[in-house]
Amino acid sequence: MSIFEKITGSLDDKREWRAMEARAKTLPSDYYNAYKAIQKYMWTAGAPSNWQDTSRVFNGIIDLFEEGVAEGKKVTELTGEDVADFCDELVKDEQTWKDKYRTKLNNKIVRD
Repeated sequence: MSIFEKITGSLDDKREWRAMEARAKTLPSDYYNAYKAIQKYMWTAGAPSNWQDTSRVFNGIIDLFEEGVAEGKKVTELTGEDVADFCDELVKDEQTWKDKYRTKLNNKIVRD
């Protein structure tokens, strides 16, 4: 099972992922680099654990960045100086992979 199948549960969503990534690649390099760094942070620190929420979050970031480009703003004018806090706020009400793994670990240890 690929990482994409683990995230989405289906390869059908692969087209949507590719379209989203292609859209991100059209951003100016400073925005695209920020998007990829945010994406890496979120996969590490806790992206939503279901595809619909993950898609909504990343598409929302791209929407925000496209608006920022149109308005001639810097990335940090949109995210704030603490970009990690910006990311954490985006998923604060979502179950993340970290939450899922924490529950799984705790359940495993308690049962043993």
